[in-house]
Amino acid sequence: MIKSVQIRVDPDIAEKKHLLINKISNDFNIQKNTVSHIEIVKKSIDARQKKILINLKIDLYINEKFIPKKILSNYQNVENSREVLIIGAGPAGLFAALKLIENGIKPIIIERGKKVRNRRRDLAKLTKEHIVNPDSNYCFGEGGAGTFSDGKLYTRSKKRGDVDNILNILVEHGATPQIKIDTHPHIGTNKLPKIIENIRERIIEYGGEILFNSRLVDIKIQNNRVSSVTLMDKTEINCSKIILATGHSARDIFELLKNKGVFLEKKSFALGVRVEHSQDLIDQIQYKCNSRGEYLPPAPYSISKQINGRGVYSFCMCPGGIIAPCATSQNEVVTNGWSPSKRDYPSSNSGIVVELKNNDFNEFSKHNVFAGLEFQKNIEKSAWEMAGKTQKVPAQRLVDFINGKTSIDIPKTSYLPGTTSSNLKDLFPKFIYKNLRQGFIEFGKQMNGYLTNEAIVHAPESRTSSPVRIPRNPQTLEHIKIKGLYPCGEGAGYAGGIISAAIDGQKCAEMCS
Repeated sequence: MIKSVQIRVDPDIAEKKHLLINKISNDFNIQKNTVSHIEIVKKSIDARQKKILINLKIDLYINEKFIPKKILSNYQNVENSREVLIIGAGPAGLFAALKLIENGIKPIIIERGKKVRNRRRDLAKLTKEHIVNPDSNYCFGEGGAGTFSDGKLYTRSKKRGDVDNILNILVEHGATPQIKIDTHPHIGTNKLPKIIENIRERIIEYGGEILFNSRLVDIKIQNNRVSSVTLMDKTEINCSKIILATGHSARDIFELLKNKGVFLEKKSFALGVRVEHSQDLIDQIQYKCNSRGEYLPPAPYSISKQINGRGVYSFCMCPGGIIAPCATSQNEVVTNGWSPSKRDYPSSNSGIVVELKNNDFNEFSKHNVFAGLEFQKNIEKSAWEMAGKTQKVPAQRLVDFINGKTSIDIPKTSYLPGTTSSNLKDLFPKFIYKNLRQGFIEFGKQMNGYLTNEAIVHAPESRTSSPVRIPRNPQTLEHIKIKGLYPCGEGAGYAGGIISAAIDGQKCAEMCS
């Protein structure tokens, strides 16, 4: 018999099987010798009270043998099948490719960047030499922006598709099964590259193709229908269907579509800073103790306030992580964050961003649909100039930021290209600075100890989502005016993370089948 139970236990009990069995036996009056296996189905931390407890949902195998379930996707050889082009090898593109293979269609992925391992050299140059490769960086290359990220898999997009299916596919390709259990699962930037490689090998094994170092430079449209694409080496590929999954930073693609007369829309997004605290401090605040101990993970936080009619909230919080340089061209600076699987760096960081609205971009109205994009670019370039025209970022101690005071010094942070002490009040439009300032003050009221001058504010956090939407028919997922063009994922304005992008990739693939 398999009996499902829910139980709340101390953190040490949750991590020790024999103690957990003892607890279950006592609480549910079950003889220990009848329990052949316990399978943890869901796990979450309840840190609302001083005493921290772990919530567990467990399947008990009572006098019944446990047989692990094998995850086997139904792939088939598609080498000689009809083709669909996928532009971009991020999560949307890769999961679209796998779904096409399931449906008997050959995917051809066109990726401007390099294979995941080869990307590392360009990331090192960016960090150490401040050289930005516009086709190979934290945003572009195999796996997309998610590859060298925390690998967060939490999503509020359950209504959009089958989240469990995405998690199963990730496990099938090397992710830890723990991601199916944790309430807020993540993989870690140290483990994601191998998983991405495994997915690539699977696509090729079943007859798909992936073209690296192959930036798209043209899409031929005839009679409002896609007919071919041209790559930067002049290669032309005929096609009738294109899944466009280029990510939120592919500004050249937006320009290309505009020049081809493809209808685009402005899209609101969020922009702000990335703040770094010591992980020990965040642990103390969140767990209400001096030390989190051996059995609790580094504490995250999620916080949101309404300030002057706008949302001010944490974004992509990375416990035990670092801040990374995420520029995609030389004359800009951009920050983001990531964590390894163990989240064992001494600092934590989070984007703190302000909700923007289309009328905030009136200064750039001459750019029409690209007004938000130009607003974003302007701040990134201004930050680059403010910090010294390198990949250093302007930075400020947190209390100094609130007081509008330039910091006398900036301690070394996890942002390896370095920082330049700056008054960020001079970087942002007044309304962004005022809302960030008040947001931090409100955060400090909720999280005692959060407002400290040992915390360092880095700017900007500007690539939260795409400032442009490529509109599509909600039924067919085709562009509203161009047949055979399927805008997909974050870059098109229909996703906001690894899971939602992967789901959207699958949905577009189904529509192409």
